[in-house]
Amino acid sequence: MNCNVQKVSRYAWAVVALLWPVVVLNYLDRQMLSTMRLSIMKDVVELQSAEKFGWLMAAFLWIYAISSPMGGVIGDRLSRKWLIIASLGVWSLVTLLMGFAATYHQLFALRAVMGLSEALYMPAGLALIADYHRGPTRSLAVGAHLSGVYIGQALGGIGGWVAQEVSWRAAFAGCGAIGVAYALVLMIFLRDTDRGTPEQRASASASGAASGVYWPGFVILILCFSLPSLSGWAVKNWLPTLLQDRFGLTQAPSGLWATITHAGSAFCGVIFGGWLADRWAQRNVRGRTYLSAIGLALLVPGILIVGLAPGFALTICGSLIFGFGFGMFDANNMPILCQIAPPRFRATGYGLLNFFGIASGAFLTPLLGKLKDSGTPLTASFAYCAVPALLAAVLMFILRPKERDCGAPVST
Repeated sequence: MNCNVQKVSRYAWAVVALLWPVVVLNYLDRQMLSTMRLSIMKDVVELQSAEKFGWLMAAFLWIYAISSPMGGVIGDRLSRKWLIIASLGVWSLVTLLMGFAATYHQLFALRAVMGLSEALYMPAGLALIADYHRGPTRSLAVGAHLSGVYIGQALGGIGGWVAQEVSWRAAFAGCGAIGVAYALVLMIFLRDTDRGTPEQRASASASGAASGVYWPGFVILILCFSLPSLSGWAVKNWLPTLLQDRFGLTQAPSGLWATITHAGSAFCGVIFGGWLADRWAQRNVRGRTYLSAIGLALLVPGILIVGLAPGFALTICGSLIFGFGFGMFDANNMPILCQIAPPRFRATGYGLLNFFGIASGAFLTPLLGKLKDSGTPLTASFAYCAVPALLAAVLMFILRPKERDCGAPVST
């Protein structure tokens, strides 16, 4: 079935613009901890253990993963606008409080609360964008929004520099205060689409799990989402440490090189991948899955080069290749989900994708720390992550969505 091409309103793009700073803060607030370990462990000595640092990172990931399906279900039943605002406000307040944490247990508890609050955002935010953008603008709109993910990761590297030159506490407190203030801006300018009364949304969402979903495709999409997350979280959480260990970099340059190269190339990949996928999808119903498979295939040489390259320059080239491929893949996950699930199930569906994707990272992050403490270099661990990335590329290539857009358009 061909979707009807509709004129996209200016406000549809305004929604992308309004949510872009939210997703920047979403990833900045969670990511900068990975670049500030050396500064924080001067005050919190438990972080001298790589395994305990891994568990601190994993606390966020496990809670985020477990909470994501709940966040998706809530996003399909309640106001997406107010869910987004509440999520931003809570995780920003938590980030602010992390600047005042004095013990490992306090940091651990705050990271857990951050995982819960951040899990509510992405399913609702992407579903709201998909509500406003159909057909030939959906991948580009999602890609433009997700470009904020990579800006947030890059700014996380600057967080390491701020922690070294100023204070890690100031970095957390400043970012948290900005998020709380921006939640007030969204209260004024962000609007929901008309999806009926809360009772109608709850009834429609409840029936969505039983009908209208292309389940074989959804299962494959879950695998394609979770398998490359292993390599993705390895790069996000451990590349700064790898650069420190292999090339003797201090905290500030290692954080900047790790985040800016990966995130900068991913920013280009997500915009290019969204733009090209929209055009390919108009000619071929599998255009988005083909482009996503190409992006996943690029992860394989990228992560192998990062793990096995003999020099710093080649390692950075590997990070650039990996980031560009991941961006192409990332831009098309929600649009592909829209070819598999109707509107009443999309936030729930993305919440389930997040659960499996983040859970794989939550499993891997402390495992890499434990292996590192026991003598296994991060270079070897990174190289092994190429295997699941290759499998994901093959699975995405064989995924066969039947429609360009599953479900009728929503009124705005």
